[in-house]
Amino acid sequence: MPKTLPVFVEAEIRQMEEAIRELKAGKMDPEDFRKFRLNNGIYGIRNQTDKQMIRIKVPFGQLTPDQLESMADVTETFAPSKAGHFTTRQNLQIHMIPLEDTPKVMRRVAESGLTPREGCGNTVRNITANPYSGVEPGEVFDVAPYADAAFLFFLRNPLSANMPRKFKMAFESSPRDTALTPIHDMAFVADIRGGVRGFRTYVGGGLGATPQVAIRLEDFTPADVLLPTIEAVIRLFDRFGERQDKLHARIKFLVKKWGAEEFRKRFLTERKAVLATRAGSIDWTYPVTEESAPPVPSIAGVAAAPGFDRWKATNVAAQKQAGYSWATVVLPLGDITAVQMRQLADLSRRFNGGRLRTTIEQNFLLRWVRNEHLPALHAELVKIGLSEAGAGRFSDITRCPGADTCQIAVTKSRELAKALAALFQNGLAGEADLEGLHVKISGCTNSCGQHHIGTLGFYGTYRKVNERSVPHYMMLMGGSTKEGEAKFGQVVGAIPARLVPGAVKKLVATYKAERQGAELFAGWLDRAGKARVKELVQEFTTLPPYDQDPTLYFDWGDTKDFVAEIGVGECAA
Repeated sequence: MPKTLPVFVEAEIRQMEEAIRELKAGKMDPEDFRKFRLNNGIYGIRNQTDKQMIRIKVPFGQLTPDQLESMADVTETFAPSKAGHFTTRQNLQIHMIPLEDTPKVMRRVAESGLTPREGCGNTVRNITANPYSGVEPGEVFDVAPYADAAFLFFLRNPLSANMPRKFKMAFESSPRDTALTPIHDMAFVADIRGGVRGFRTYVGGGLGATPQVAIRLEDFTPADVLLPTIEAVIRLFDRFGERQDKLHARIKFLVKKWGAEEFRKRFLTERKAVLATRAGSIDWTYPVTEESAPPVPSIAGVAAAPGFDRWKATNVAAQKQAGYSWATVVLPLGDITAVQMRQLADLSRRFNGGRLRTTIEQNFLLRWVRNEHLPALHAELVKIGLSEAGAGRFSDITRCPGADTCQIAVTKSRELAKALAALFQNGLAGEADLEGLHVKISGCTNSCGQHHIGTLGFYGTYRKVNERSVPHYMMLMGGSTKEGEAKFGQVVGAIPARLVPGAVKKLVATYKAERQGAELFAGWLDRAGKARVKELVQEFTTLPPYDQDPTLYFDWGDTKDFVAEIGVGECAA
Protein backbone atom coordinates (compact mmCIF):
# COMPACT_ATOMS: atom_id res chain seq x y z
CA MET A 1 0.00 0.00 0.00
CA PRO A 2 1.51 3.38 -0.99
CA LYS A 3 2.66 5.51 1.92
CA THR A 4 1.64 9.10 2.45
CA LEU A 5 4.70 11.23 1.77
CA PRO A 6 5.56 14.63 3.22
CA VAL A 7 3.97 17.43 1.21
CA PHE A 8 7.31 18.77 -0.02
CA VAL A 9 8.44 15.33 -1.22
CA GLU A 10 5.17 14.78 -3.04
CA ALA A 11 5.62 18.19 -4.65
CA GLU A 12 9.11 17.28 -5.88
CA ILE A 13 7.81 14.12 -7.54
CA ARG A 14 4.95 15.96 -9.24
CA GLN A 15 7.37 18.67 -10.38
CA MET A 16 9.50 15.98 -12.01
CA GLU A 17 6.44 14.53 -13.77
CA GLU A 18 5.49 17.98 -15.04
CA ALA A 19 9.06 18.81 -16.09
CA ILE A 20 9.28 15.63 -18.17
CA ARG A 21 5.99 16.46 -19.89
CA GLU A 22 7.14 20.00 -20.64
CA LEU A 23 10.52 18.80 -21.91
CA LYS A 24 8.91 16.33 -24.31
CA ALA A 25 6.44 18.98 -25.47
CA GLY A 26 9.29 21.38 -26.20
CA LYS A 27 8.12 23.80 -23.52
CA MET A 28 11.14 23.43 -21.22
CA ASP A 29 14.71 24.31 -22.08
CA PRO A 30 16.85 21.11 -21.99
CA GLU A 31 19.53 22.91 -19.99
CA ASP A 32 17.02 23.95 -17.33
CA PHE A 33 15.73 20.40 -17.21
CA ARG A 34 19.26 19.02 -16.84
CA LYS A 35 19.91 21.16 -13.77
CA PHE A 36 16.52 20.23 -12.33
CA ARG A 37 16.98 16.48 -12.69
CA LEU A 38 20.56 16.61 -11.36
CA ASN A 39 19.33 18.25 -8.17
CA ASN A 40 16.95 15.32 -7.89
CA GLY A 41 19.77 12.77 -8.15
CA ILE A 42 19.10 11.80 -11.76
CA TYR A 43 22.12 11.60 -14.04
CA GLY A 44 22.42 11.10 -17.79
CA ILE A 45 24.03 7.97 -19.23
CA ARG A 46 26.62 7.72 -21.97
CA ASN A 47 25.19 7.40 -25.50
CA GLN A 48 21.64 7.34 -24.14
CA THR A 49 19.00 9.99 -24.72
CA ASP A 50 16.20 8.53 -22.64
CA LYS A 51 17.96 6.40 -20.01
CA GLN A 52 19.14 7.69 -16.65
CA MET A 53 21.18 6.70 -13.63
CA ILE A 54 19.56 7.37 -10.26
CA ARG A 55 21.87 7.89 -7.30
CA ILE A 56 20.21 7.12 -3.98
CA LYS A 57 21.86 8.65 -0.94
CA VAL A 58 22.58 6.39 2.01
CA PRO A 59 23.53 8.84 4.78
CA PHE A 60 26.71 7.70 6.59
CA GLY A 61 26.08 4.28 5.04
CA GLN A 62 23.23 3.27 7.36
CA LEU A 63 20.61 1.14 5.67
CA THR A 64 17.81 -0.95 7.18
CA PRO A 65 16.77 -4.37 5.86
CA ASP A 66 13.39 -2.90 4.90
CA GLN A 67 15.12 -0.20 2.86
CA LEU A 68 17.41 -2.72 1.20
CA GLU A 69 14.37 -4.80 0.22
CA SER A 70 12.69 -1.69 -1.16
CA MET A 71 15.79 -0.97 -3.24
CA ALA A 72 15.66 -4.56 -4.47
CA ASP A 73 12.08 -3.97 -5.62
CA VAL A 74 13.06 -0.74 -7.39
CA THR A 75 16.04 -2.38 -9.05
CA GLU A 76 14.08 -5.42 -10.17
CA THR A 77 11.19 -3.34 -11.49
CA PHE A 78 13.02 -0.56 -13.31
CA ALA A 79 16.64 -1.60 -14.06
CA PRO A 80 17.17 -3.92 -17.05
CA SER A 81 20.18 -5.51 -15.33
CA LYS A 82 18.15 -6.11 -12.15
CA ALA A 83 21.29 -5.12 -10.25
CA GLY A 84 22.56 -2.09 -8.36
CA HIS A 85 25.98 -0.59 -7.76
CA PHE A 86 27.30 0.70 -4.44
CA THR A 87 29.78 3.55 -4.65
CA THR A 88 32.79 4.99 -2.84
CA ARG A 89 30.40 7.49 -1.23
CA GLN A 90 28.24 4.75 0.32
CA ASN A 91 25.46 5.46 -2.21
CA LEU A 92 23.39 3.10 -4.34
CA GLN A 93 23.29 3.73 -8.09
CA ILE A 94 20.71 2.15 -10.39
CA HIS A 95 21.38 2.42 -14.11
CA MET A 96 19.41 2.55 -17.35
CA ILE A 97 16.14 3.82 -15.90
CA PRO A 98 13.79 5.21 -18.61
CA LEU A 99 13.25 8.92 -18.07
CA GLU A 100 9.47 8.41 -17.88
CA ASP A 101 9.98 6.04 -14.94
CA THR A 102 12.13 8.35 -12.83
CA PRO A 103 9.19 9.89 -10.90
CA LYS A 104 8.01 6.37 -10.02
CA VAL A 105 11.47 5.52 -8.74
CA MET A 106 11.59 8.75 -6.75
CA ARG A 107 8.30 7.80 -5.12
CA ARG A 108 9.37 4.25 -4.26
CA VAL A 109 12.67 5.50 -2.84
CA ALA A 110 10.93 8.17 -0.76
CA GLU A 111 8.47 5.62 0.63
CA SER A 112 11.46 3.66 1.95
CA GLY A 113 12.80 6.68 3.83
CA LEU A 114 15.73 7.28 1.47
CA THR A 115 16.17 10.00 -1.12
CA PRO A 116 18.04 10.75 -4.37
CA ARG A 117 17.67 14.48 -3.66
CA GLU A 118 20.97 16.32 -4.30
CA GLY A 119 22.74 13.08 -5.12
CA CYS A 120 24.12 14.90 -8.17
CA GLY A 121 24.63 18.53 -9.13
CA ASN A 122 26.39 21.38 -7.35
CA THR A 123 25.01 20.45 -3.96
CA VAL A 124 26.01 18.94 -0.63
CA ARG A 125 26.43 15.32 -1.65
CA ASN A 126 25.94 12.27 0.53
CA ILE A 127 27.75 12.61 3.85
CA THR A 128 29.95 9.60 4.53
CA ALA A 129 31.31 8.21 7.79
CA ASN A 130 33.45 5.44 9.17
CA PRO A 131 31.10 2.41 8.91
CA TYR A 132 32.63 0.87 12.06
CA SER A 133 31.75 3.92 14.15
CA GLY A 134 30.04 2.87 17.34
CA VAL A 135 31.61 -0.59 17.48
CA GLU A 136 35.30 -0.06 16.67
CA PRO A 137 37.92 -0.66 19.37
CA GLY A 138 39.95 2.47 20.07
CA GLU A 139 37.46 4.94 18.62
CA VAL A 140 36.86 8.28 20.34
CA PHE A 141 33.07 8.29 20.06
CA ASP A 142 30.33 7.32 17.63
CA VAL A 143 30.11 9.99 14.92
CA ALA A 144 26.97 8.63 13.24
CA PRO A 145 24.52 10.97 15.06
CA TYR A 146 26.56 14.00 14.00
CA ALA A 147 26.84 12.86 10.39
CA ASP A 148 23.10 12.28 10.38
CA ALA A 149 22.41 15.75 11.80
CA ALA A 150 24.56 17.39 9.13
CA PHE A 151 22.89 15.32 6.42
CA LEU A 152 19.40 16.34 7.54
CA PHE A 153 20.28 19.99 8.04
CA PHE A 154 21.75 20.50 4.57
CA LEU A 155 19.28 18.30 2.66
CA ARG A 156 17.02 20.68 0.70
CA ASN A 157 18.77 23.63 2.36
CA PRO A 158 18.53 26.58 -0.08
CA LEU A 159 22.06 27.64 0.88
CA SER A 160 23.57 24.46 -0.55
CA ALA A 161 21.28 23.89 -3.54
CA ASN A 162 23.25 25.85 -6.14
CA MET A 163 26.86 26.14 -5.07
CA PRO A 164 29.79 26.75 -7.43
CA ARG A 165 30.50 23.01 -7.35
CA LYS A 166 29.67 19.86 -5.43
CA PHE A 167 30.61 19.60 -1.75
CA LYS A 168 31.59 16.34 -0.05
CA MET A 169 31.92 15.75 3.69
CA ALA A 170 33.09 12.85 5.86
CA PHE A 171 33.09 11.99 9.58
CA GLU A 172 35.72 9.86 11.30
CA SER A 173 35.58 8.30 14.76
CA SER A 174 38.90 6.47 14.80
CA PRO A 175 42.64 7.16 14.47
CA ARG A 176 42.63 4.71 11.53
CA ASP A 177 40.92 7.31 9.31
CA THR A 178 38.92 4.83 7.28
CA ALA A 179 36.76 7.78 6.15
CA LEU A 180 39.67 9.22 4.10
CA THR A 181 39.32 12.67 5.63
CA PRO A 182 42.29 14.32 3.81
CA ILE A 183 40.56 14.09 0.43
CA HIS A 184 37.24 15.71 1.34
CA ASP A 185 35.91 19.21 0.88
CA MET A 186 35.24 19.20 4.60
CA ALA A 187 35.94 16.51 7.19
CA PHE A 188 35.57 15.98 10.91
CA VAL A 189 37.66 13.72 13.16
CA ALA A 190 36.25 12.93 16.60
CA ASP A 191 38.03 14.45 19.60
CA ILE A 192 37.25 15.07 23.27
CA ARG A 193 38.77 17.95 25.21
CA GLY A 194 37.96 18.72 28.81
CA GLY A 195 35.10 16.23 28.66
CA VAL A 196 33.54 18.07 25.70
CA ARG A 197 32.87 16.27 22.45
CA GLY A 198 34.06 17.89 19.27
CA PHE A 199 36.12 17.49 16.13
CA ARG A 200 39.38 18.31 14.44
CA THR A 201 38.03 20.05 11.36
CA TYR A 202 39.55 19.96 7.88
CA VAL A 203 38.68 21.79 4.66
CA GLY A 204 39.82 21.92 1.05
CA GLY A 205 40.79 18.36 0.20
CA GLY A 206 39.94 16.55 -3.02
CA LEU A 207 41.16 14.31 -5.81
CA GLY A 208 40.33 14.81 -9.49
CA ALA A 209 42.86 16.06 -12.02
CA THR A 210 44.51 18.29 -9.37
CA PRO A 211 44.52 16.45 -6.03
CA GLN A 212 44.95 18.47 -2.86
CA VAL A 213 45.26 17.59 0.83
CA ALA A 214 42.76 19.22 3.18
CA ILE A 215 44.12 21.80 5.62
CA ARG A 216 43.41 21.79 9.36
CA LEU A 217 40.77 24.49 9.69
CA GLU A 218 40.33 24.23 13.43
CA ASP A 219 42.08 22.16 16.09
CA PHE A 220 38.88 21.68 18.06
CA THR A 221 35.34 22.42 16.97
CA PRO A 222 32.88 21.78 19.82
CA ALA A 223 30.02 19.57 18.70
CA ASP A 224 27.45 22.22 19.58
CA VAL A 225 28.81 24.51 16.85
CA LEU A 226 29.24 21.77 14.24
CA LEU A 227 26.37 22.93 12.03
CA PRO A 228 27.26 26.65 12.22
CA THR A 229 30.84 25.69 11.33
CA ILE A 230 29.75 23.86 8.20
CA GLU A 231 27.32 26.61 7.30
CA ALA A 232 30.03 29.28 7.61
CA VAL A 233 32.30 27.38 5.22
CA ILE A 234 29.49 26.79 2.73
CA ARG A 235 28.53 30.47 2.86
CA LEU A 236 32.10 31.45 1.96
CA PHE A 237 32.19 28.88 -0.81
CA ASP A 238 28.84 30.00 -2.19
CA ARG A 239 29.84 33.65 -2.16
CA PHE A 240 33.46 33.51 -3.30
CA GLY A 241 33.84 30.19 -5.15
CA GLU A 242 34.57 30.09 -8.88
CA ARG A 243 31.39 29.92 -10.97
CA GLN A 244 32.71 30.36 -14.50
CA ASP A 245 35.48 27.78 -14.77
CA LYS A 246 33.92 24.60 -13.42
CA LEU A 247 37.24 22.74 -13.66
CA HIS A 248 38.59 25.02 -10.93
CA ALA A 249 35.44 25.49 -8.88
CA ARG A 250 35.81 23.07 -5.95
CA ILE A 251 36.47 24.64 -2.57
CA LYS A 252 40.06 23.36 -2.63
CA PHE A 253 40.82 26.03 -5.24
CA LEU A 254 39.41 28.75 -3.00
CA VAL A 255 41.51 27.48 -0.08
CA LYS A 256 44.59 27.48 -2.31
CA LYS A 257 43.79 30.97 -3.65
CA TRP A 258 43.39 32.53 -0.21
CA GLY A 259 45.89 30.41 1.67
CA ALA A 260 45.27 28.61 4.96
CA GLU A 261 45.58 31.61 7.28
CA GLU A 262 43.36 33.91 5.22
CA PHE A 263 40.75 31.19 4.86
CA ARG A 264 40.72 30.59 8.64
CA LYS A 265 40.42 34.31 9.30
CA ARG A 266 37.45 34.70 6.97
CA PHE A 267 35.88 31.52 8.30
CA LEU A 268 36.00 32.70 11.92
CA THR A 269 34.44 36.01 10.95
CA GLU A 270 31.71 34.24 9.00
CA ARG A 271 30.96 31.81 11.82
CA LYS A 272 30.51 34.71 14.23
CA ALA A 273 27.89 36.09 11.87
CA VAL A 274 26.18 32.70 11.62
CA LEU A 275 26.06 32.37 15.40
CA ALA A 276 24.93 35.95 15.89
CA THR A 277 21.98 35.44 13.57
CA ARG A 278 21.23 32.00 15.08
CA ALA A 279 21.57 30.44 11.63
CA GLY A 280 22.66 26.83 11.76
CA SER A 281 21.65 26.52 15.42
CA ILE A 282 18.61 24.31 14.98
CA ASP A 283 18.05 22.29 18.13
CA TRP A 284 19.57 18.93 17.27
CA THR A 285 19.84 16.40 20.05
CA TYR A 286 22.84 14.14 19.61
CA PRO A 287 22.48 10.71 21.22
CA VAL A 288 25.54 10.09 23.35
CA THR A 289 24.70 6.64 24.70
CA GLU A 290 26.68 3.64 23.59
CA GLU A 291 25.06 1.54 20.89
CA SER A 292 23.58 -1.58 22.44
CA ALA A 293 23.35 -5.10 21.14
CA PRO A 294 20.26 -5.90 19.07
CA PRO A 295 17.98 -8.75 20.10
CA VAL A 296 18.91 -11.73 17.95
CA PRO A 297 17.53 -15.24 18.41
CA SER A 298 19.99 -18.00 19.10
CA ILE A 299 21.04 -19.81 15.93
CA ALA A 300 21.86 -23.50 15.92
CA GLY A 301 25.51 -24.24 15.47
CA VAL A 302 26.65 -25.47 12.07
CA ALA A 303 29.85 -26.97 10.81
CA ALA A 304 32.11 -24.42 9.17
CA ALA A 305 31.73 -24.38 5.38
CA PRO A 306 34.77 -24.62 3.11
CA GLY A 307 36.56 -21.28 3.04
CA PHE A 308 35.35 -20.17 6.48
CA ASP A 309 38.80 -19.79 8.03
CA ARG A 310 40.08 -17.62 5.19
CA TRP A 311 36.88 -15.52 5.20
CA LYS A 312 37.09 -15.03 8.95
CA ALA A 313 40.74 -13.99 8.73
CA THR A 314 40.09 -11.27 6.14
CA ASN A 315 36.46 -10.21 6.56
CA VAL A 316 35.80 -10.40 10.30
CA ALA A 317 37.04 -8.28 13.20
CA ALA A 318 36.15 -8.10 16.87
CA GLN A 319 34.00 -5.21 18.04
CA LYS A 320 34.77 -3.25 21.20
CA GLN A 321 31.69 -4.95 22.65
CA ALA A 322 32.76 -8.35 23.98
CA GLY A 323 31.33 -11.36 22.20
CA TYR A 324 30.49 -9.56 18.96
CA SER A 325 32.19 -9.04 15.62
CA TRP A 326 31.54 -7.21 12.40
CA ALA A 327 31.65 -9.07 9.11
CA THR A 328 32.35 -7.47 5.75
CA VAL A 329 30.29 -8.72 2.82
CA VAL A 330 32.39 -8.15 -0.28
CA LEU A 331 30.41 -6.99 -3.30
CA PRO A 332 32.51 -7.87 -6.35
CA LEU A 333 33.10 -4.59 -8.20
CA GLY A 334 30.49 -2.97 -5.94
CA ASP A 335 27.65 -4.78 -7.73
CA ILE A 336 24.75 -6.70 -6.20
CA THR A 337 21.62 -8.20 -7.74
CA ALA A 338 18.10 -7.48 -6.54
CA VAL A 339 17.78 -11.11 -5.44
CA GLN A 340 20.95 -10.80 -3.36
CA MET A 341 19.70 -7.55 -1.81
CA ARG A 342 16.65 -9.38 -0.50
CA GLN A 343 18.70 -12.31 0.69
CA LEU A 344 21.17 -10.04 2.47
CA ALA A 345 18.33 -8.12 4.13
CA ASP A 346 16.95 -11.41 5.43
CA LEU A 347 20.35 -12.51 6.76
CA SER A 348 20.80 -9.18 8.49
CA ARG A 349 17.50 -9.53 10.33
CA ARG A 350 18.41 -13.04 11.44
CA PHE A 351 22.04 -12.51 12.39
CA ASN A 352 22.55 -8.90 13.52
CA GLY A 353 19.22 -7.26 14.14
CA GLY A 354 19.35 -5.34 10.87
CA ARG A 355 22.49 -3.33 11.70
CA LEU A 356 23.68 -2.74 8.14
CA ARG A 357 26.22 -0.29 6.76
CA THR A 358 27.55 0.35 3.29
CA THR A 359 31.27 1.15 3.07
CA ILE A 360 33.41 3.44 0.96
CA GLU A 361 35.15 0.28 -0.28
CA GLN A 362 31.86 -0.54 -2.07
CA ASN A 363 30.99 -3.37 0.31
CA PHE A 364 28.46 -4.11 3.06
CA LEU A 365 29.14 -4.36 6.77
CA LEU A 366 27.13 -6.58 9.11
CA ARG A 367 27.68 -5.26 12.64
CA TRP A 368 26.77 -6.98 15.90
CA VAL A 369 27.21 -10.58 14.78
CA ARG A 370 27.61 -12.93 17.73
CA ASN A 371 30.95 -14.69 17.52
CA GLU A 372 29.34 -18.11 17.83
CA HIS A 373 27.09 -17.31 14.85
CA LEU A 374 29.93 -16.53 12.42
CA PRO A 375 30.15 -20.06 10.90
CA ALA A 376 26.39 -20.08 10.28
CA LEU A 377 26.50 -16.59 8.75
CA HIS A 378 29.32 -17.59 6.42
CA ALA A 379 27.44 -20.72 5.36
CA GLU A 380 24.41 -18.59 4.47
CA LEU A 381 26.57 -16.11 2.54
CA VAL A 382 27.98 -19.02 0.55
CA LYS A 383 24.44 -19.96 -0.48
CA ILE A 384 23.69 -16.48 -1.86
CA GLY A 385 27.04 -15.98 -3.60
CA LEU A 386 28.36 -13.28 -1.26
CA SER A 387 31.02 -15.17 0.69
CA GLU A 388 34.06 -13.76 -1.10
CA ALA A 389 37.04 -13.31 1.21
CA GLY A 390 39.77 -10.68 0.91
CA ALA A 391 37.97 -7.59 2.25
CA GLY A 392 40.37 -4.66 2.11
CA ARG A 393 43.04 -6.81 0.48
CA PHE A 394 44.54 -7.08 -3.02
CA SER A 395 41.45 -8.71 -4.53
CA ASP A 396 39.06 -6.06 -3.14
CA ILE A 397 39.37 -3.68 -6.09
CA THR A 398 37.82 -0.20 -6.10
CA ARG A 399 36.47 1.00 -9.43
CA CYS A 400 34.13 3.60 -10.90
CA PRO A 401 31.41 2.66 -13.45
CA GLY A 402 33.63 3.79 -16.33
CA ALA A 403 32.72 4.18 -19.98
CA ASP A 404 29.96 1.57 -19.82
CA THR A 405 27.70 4.33 -18.49
CA CYS A 406 29.68 7.46 -17.55
CA GLN A 407 29.66 10.32 -20.05
CA ILE A 408 33.18 11.54 -19.33
CA ALA A 409 35.00 8.23 -18.89
CA VAL A 410 37.61 7.29 -21.48
CA THR A 411 37.90 3.60 -20.68
CA LYS A 412 35.81 0.76 -19.27
CA SER A 413 37.22 0.65 -15.76
CA ARG A 414 34.64 -1.91 -14.67
CA GLU A 415 35.85 -4.32 -17.32
CA LEU A 416 39.50 -3.83 -16.32
CA ALA A 417 38.54 -4.58 -12.73
CA LYS A 418 36.92 -7.81 -13.92
CA ALA A 419 40.07 -8.70 -15.86
CA LEU A 420 42.22 -8.11 -12.78
CA ALA A 421 39.80 -10.12 -10.64
CA ALA A 422 40.22 -12.99 -13.09
CA LEU A 423 43.90 -13.14 -12.15
CA PHE A 424 42.92 -14.52 -8.77
CA GLN A 425 41.59 -17.61 -10.51
CA ASN A 426 44.48 -17.77 -12.97
CA GLY A 427 48.00 -17.04 -11.84
CA LEU A 428 47.50 -15.07 -8.62
CA ALA A 429 45.16 -17.38 -6.72
CA GLY A 430 47.48 -17.40 -3.73
CA GLU A 431 47.90 -13.64 -3.61
CA ALA A 432 44.29 -12.45 -3.34
CA ASP A 433 44.64 -11.73 0.37
CA LEU A 434 47.83 -9.70 0.20
CA GLU A 435 47.74 -6.85 2.70
CA GLY A 436 48.98 -3.38 1.91
CA LEU A 437 48.02 -3.61 -1.77
CA HIS A 438 44.96 -1.59 -2.72
CA VAL A 439 44.11 -1.37 -6.42
CA LYS A 440 41.93 1.59 -7.42
CA ILE A 441 40.71 2.24 -10.97
CA SER A 442 39.08 5.27 -12.60
CA GLY A 443 37.88 5.59 -16.18
CA CYS A 444 39.31 9.12 -16.49
CA THR A 445 41.37 11.67 -14.56
CA ASN A 446 38.50 12.61 -12.23
CA SER A 447 39.38 9.94 -9.69
CA CYS A 448 35.91 8.65 -8.83
CA GLY A 449 37.73 5.35 -8.34
CA GLN A 450 40.26 7.14 -6.08
CA HIS A 451 43.26 6.14 -8.20
CA HIS A 452 45.45 8.82 -6.60
CA ILE A 453 45.44 7.02 -3.25
CA GLY A 454 45.76 3.42 -4.42
CA THR A 455 48.89 1.42 -3.75
CA LEU A 456 48.50 0.81 -7.46
CA GLY A 457 46.20 3.30 -9.17
CA PHE A 458 45.03 3.40 -12.78
CA TYR A 459 43.10 6.01 -14.71
CA GLY A 460 41.82 5.78 -18.26
CA THR A 461 43.30 7.67 -21.18
CA TYR A 462 44.21 6.86 -24.77
CA ARG A 463 47.21 7.05 -27.06
CA LYS A 464 47.84 6.84 -30.79
CA VAL A 465 49.65 3.60 -31.65
CA ASN A 466 50.37 2.72 -35.25
CA GLU A 467 47.88 5.40 -36.32
CA ARG A 468 45.10 3.91 -34.19
CA SER A 469 43.49 5.18 -30.99
CA VAL A 470 44.24 2.68 -28.25
CA PRO A 471 42.81 2.67 -24.70
CA HIS A 472 45.51 3.03 -22.07
CA TYR A 473 45.72 3.36 -18.32
CA MET A 474 48.09 5.71 -16.62
CA MET A 475 49.63 3.76 -13.76
CA LEU A 476 50.35 5.42 -10.42
CA MET A 477 52.20 3.88 -7.48
CA GLY A 478 52.40 4.43 -3.75
CA GLY A 479 49.24 6.35 -2.89
CA SER A 480 47.86 6.36 0.66
CA THR A 481 46.12 8.52 3.27
CA LYS A 482 46.03 9.09 7.00
CA GLU A 483 44.56 11.89 9.07
CA GLY A 484 45.94 15.23 7.93
CA GLU A 485 48.09 13.67 5.22
CA ALA A 486 47.73 12.14 1.79
CA LYS A 487 50.45 10.67 -0.34
CA PHE A 488 49.29 10.89 -3.93
CA GLY A 489 50.59 8.20 -6.24
CA GLN A 490 53.57 8.86 -8.49
CA VAL A 491 52.88 8.52 -12.21
CA VAL A 492 54.78 5.54 -13.61
CA GLY A 493 53.56 5.66 -17.20
CA ALA A 494 50.85 4.69 -19.69
CA ILE A 495 50.06 1.01 -20.30
CA PRO A 496 47.69 -0.29 -23.02
CA ALA A 497 44.48 -1.46 -21.34
CA ARG A 498 44.85 -5.08 -22.42
CA LEU A 499 48.36 -5.29 -20.94
CA VAL A 500 47.58 -3.92 -17.47
CA PRO A 501 46.90 -7.35 -15.87
CA GLY A 502 50.27 -8.61 -17.08
CA ALA A 503 52.02 -5.60 -15.57
CA VAL A 504 50.28 -6.09 -12.23
CA LYS A 505 51.11 -9.78 -12.23
CA LYS A 506 54.79 -9.06 -12.83
CA LEU A 507 54.95 -6.47 -10.06
CA VAL A 508 53.41 -8.89 -7.57
CA ALA A 509 55.80 -11.66 -8.61
CA THR A 510 58.77 -9.32 -8.21
CA TYR A 511 57.53 -8.19 -4.81
CA LYS A 512 57.26 -11.81 -3.66
CA ALA A 513 60.81 -12.50 -4.80
CA GLU A 514 62.32 -9.37 -3.25
CA ARG A 515 60.33 -8.60 -0.10
CA GLN A 516 62.24 -8.44 3.13
CA GLY A 517 60.65 -10.34 5.99
CA ALA A 518 57.08 -9.20 6.57
CA GLU A 519 57.43 -6.21 4.23
CA LEU A 520 54.13 -5.17 2.67
CA PHE A 521 53.72 -4.40 -1.02
CA ALA A 522 53.57 -0.67 -0.30
CA GLY A 523 56.86 -0.87 1.58
CA TRP A 524 58.49 -2.73 -1.28
CA LEU A 525 57.25 -0.10 -3.74
CA ASP A 526 58.83 2.66 -1.66
CA ARG A 527 62.09 0.76 -1.45
CA ALA A 528 62.15 -0.18 -5.13
CA GLY A 529 61.37 3.37 -6.25
CA LYS A 530 59.67 4.77 -9.32
CA ALA A 531 62.58 4.17 -11.71
CA ARG A 532 62.74 0.45 -10.87
CA VAL A 533 58.98 0.00 -11.12
CA LYS A 534 58.96 1.79 -14.47
CA GLU A 535 61.69 -0.54 -15.69
CA LEU A 536 59.72 -3.60 -14.55
CA VAL A 537 56.60 -2.63 -16.50
CA GLN A 538 58.39 -1.28 -19.57
CA GLU A 539 57.69 -4.43 -21.59
CA PHE A 540 53.96 -3.78 -21.14
CA THR A 541 54.00 -0.27 -22.60
CA THR A 542 54.30 -1.17 -26.30
CA LEU A 543 52.09 -3.12 -28.70
CA PRO A 544 52.88 -5.35 -31.68
CA PRO A 545 51.52 -4.37 -35.11
CA TYR A 546 47.72 -4.34 -35.28
CA ASP A 547 47.56 -7.23 -37.77
CA GLN A 548 49.50 -9.43 -35.40
CA ASP A 549 46.84 -9.23 -32.65
CA PRO A 550 43.99 -6.72 -33.12
CA THR A 551 42.46 -7.56 -29.72
CA LEU A 552 45.36 -5.87 -27.95
CA TYR A 553 44.09 -2.59 -29.41
CA PHE A 554 40.60 -3.10 -27.93
CA ASP A 555 39.29 -1.97 -24.57
CA TRP A 556 38.36 -4.62 -22.04
CA GLY A 557 34.83 -5.83 -22.68
CA ASP A 558 34.94 -4.78 -26.35
CA THR A 559 35.28 -6.84 -29.52
CA LYS A 560 35.86 -3.90 -31.85
CA ASP A 561 38.32 -1.10 -32.43
CA PHE A 562 38.46 1.55 -29.75
CA VAL A 563 36.94 4.95 -30.47
CA ALA A 564 37.76 7.81 -28.11
CA GLU A 565 34.41 9.31 -27.09
CA ILE A 566 34.66 11.80 -24.27
CA GLY A 567 31.61 13.81 -23.31
CA VAL A 568 31.11 16.63 -20.85
CA GLY A 569 30.39 15.81 -17.23
CA GLU A 570 26.91 17.06 -16.46
CA CYS A 571 27.80 18.53 -13.10
CA ALA A 572 30.74 20.39 -14.63
CA ALA A 573 28.88 21.63 -17.69
